[in-house]
Amino acid sequence: MVENESDTFDIGGELTVHRLGFGAMRITGEEIIGPPEDEEVAREVLERAREIGVDFVDTADSYGPAVSERLIGETYGPDYEDVVVATKGGLWRTLDGSWPPCGDPEYLQNALMGSLDRLGVDSIDLYQFHRPDPEVPFEESVQQLAEFKDRGLIEHVGVSNVSVEQLETACDIVEVATVQNEFNVGDRSDEDVLEACEYAGVGFIPWSPIGSGDDDFGDKADVVAEIAEAHDASDSQIALAWLLQRSPVTLPIPGTSSVDHLEENVAASGIELSEDEMNRLE
Repeated sequence: MVENESDTFDIGGELTVHRLGFGAMRITGEEIIGPPEDEEVAREVLERAREIGVDFVDTADSYGPAVSERLIGETYGPDYEDVVVATKGGLWRTLDGSWPPCGDPEYLQNALMGSLDRLGVDSIDLYQFHRPDPEVPFEESVQQLAEFKDRGLIEHVGVSNVSVEQLETACDIVEVATVQNEFNVGDRSDEDVLEACEYAGVGFIPWSPIGSGDDDFGDKADVVAEIAEAHDASDSQIALAWLLQRSPVTLPIPGTSSVDHLEENVAASGIELSEDEMNRLE
């Protein structure tokens, strides 16, 4: 039986979750627009995730848009007792599929109200600013999230796609519980942000934790494949195991629309890489 064997992390010092979570971007339609081909299958993925010990689910209002949040609300709500749900606001979606940022405080207010309604909650466990908007001062966007927290509309604040400087700016305004940046075996360009999170005890949520859709691990591809063969595992499982062992503050959120793939991802939590294997991947 597959079971989430990852250890735990306390988001914001109080929300205890298994470090291997689930990213709910892929339970939508093609190109992350519209509903999935079979909504019942999407709900089965969400239910199976909870059954095998995944208690941290990440989504965003822009996934669909609105579709992923709605499906989570219909599947888990109104009883979220054993699942922590994180969502994000700050990106528009357009008919051509683009993701323009919008950090205007009034827009974020509208985005939050929509998320609360679709998730069917009075307060969101973790609400993240999806991406800094070059047209809006970063401080204004973060201050709006701080006001959400002060009003009890969200429990914890997260930021996403930020630099170390932006993280420090956000921390001057509000207690930041998590950072969500791209990070995986093949792309470690935000390693300085991860180090800053380690120093501050902030959770680091690596999006795209297994790289591109083609499992592209860059110059580490051959090493990943060799280690995977030694463990009778997939390349993706080794990439996830590496993230879990790379730092105690990482919370990988691999996403999928398939129950089988979900179980394969969660099984990676039981893989223990040796010191030599970790060194080779470094």
